Amino acid sequence: MAAGNPTLYDVAREAGVSLATASRSLNGSERRVKDEYRERVLAAAAKLGYTVNASAQAVARGGTSTVALLVSDIADPYFSTIAAGVIRAAESEGLVVTMAVTERDAQREIELVRMLRGQRPRILVLAGSRFADEPSRATLVGELEAFESAGGRVVVIGQEDLPFATVAIDNAGATALARSLVELGYRRFAVLAGPADLVTARDRAAAFAAGLPTPPVIVHGAFSRDAGYAAAHDLDLDGIDAVFAVNDVMAIGAMSALRDRGVDVPGAVAVAGYDDIPTARDVSPALTTVHLPLEEAGAASVRLALGQESSLPSADVVLRASTPAR
Repeated sequence: MAAGNPTLYDVAREAGVSLATASRSLNGSERRVKDEYRERVLAAAAKLGYTVNASAQAVARGGTSTVALLVSDIADPYFSTIAAGVIRAAESEGLVVTMAVTERDAQREIELVRMLRGQRPRILVLAGSRFADEPSRATLVGELEAFESAGGRVVVIGQEDLPFATVAIDNAGATALARSLVELGYRRFAVLAGPADLVTARDRAAAFAAGLPTPPVIVHGAFSRDAGYAAAHDLDLDGIDAVFAVNDVMAIGAMSALRDRGVDVPGAVAVAGYDDIPTARDVSPALTTVHLPLEEAGAASVRLALGQESSLPSADVVLRASTPAR
C-alpha cells in the first residue's frame, strides 16, 4: 500500500495505465475505457485504499445532504410516482434529491453508480427491476459496497436479490387479480409478459398464471406502452376474452391497439394491468389493475436509509370498467 493517502497517480502506476485512463475508469467518464484496463484500475484502487473524493469522512458523519436516485425510465409513471415519494421524504429530512436514468442498461447503471460515488451523496436509491442472471451483477454489488464502506447508504426499491436494504415491491398480487377475473366469468387469457429476463415482468406473469385454471397465451416484448400496443395489435384473439399486461402502461397501449383493430373493449375483450398508476383511473374504460403503494415505497426508501421504521401496505386488486362481469 502507498504510504500516506494514495493518489490517483499511485493507482495509475499500480495498474500500469496512464493517469488519464485511471481517471476515466474511476470518475464515470463518458469516454469508454477497455474493460481490462478498468478492472485493473479498480483492483489497484481497492488494493491501495484509494477513494475518488476526500469527503468520505463527511459522508460518514452524515454531512452531505444529497439523495441520489437511479430509475429505469422517468417517463414511466411507475418511476415518476416513486420519485415523488423519494423527494417528499427527502425534503422532510432537509435532503436534496438528484436523479439519473439507467434505461434498463446494466452497464450504464454501473457507470452512473461509479460517477455518483465520486459526488458522495448521503443515500443512493436504486429503483427498478433487475434482469435475471446479470453478468455484471458482481461489479454493481462491488461498487455499491464500496459506497457503503465510505459511509454512504444504499437502498433498493424492487426485488430482494441484492445484498442491501430493500423496499420490496409485491408482484404476487397478480395471482389475486387472476382469480378475481375468473370469478367475473373470464376463461381464456393472454398475458403481455414483458421481457422474459426482467425479474418483475417474469414474476408478475408467473403469479398471474398461477391463479388461472388453464395456461394463458404468453407474448413477450419490451416493458413499455408501445410494446403493449404492438403486442395487442398482432395478438391472435381467437377465443381470448381477457388480456393482462404486466404493467399499466403496457395495458393502456394494448387498449389503444385493440380499439384501432375495431375490437370492443371491454365488450369483446377485457384488459387489466398492474401498478395502478394515476392515469389508470382516467383512461376509458377505467383500467382494472393491482394497486401498489408506489409513492409510499419511495418515501420508505429514504426512511429506511436513515434507520427509521418503515412498512408498506399490501398490493390490492382494483376492479374497474375495463373488466366487467361476463
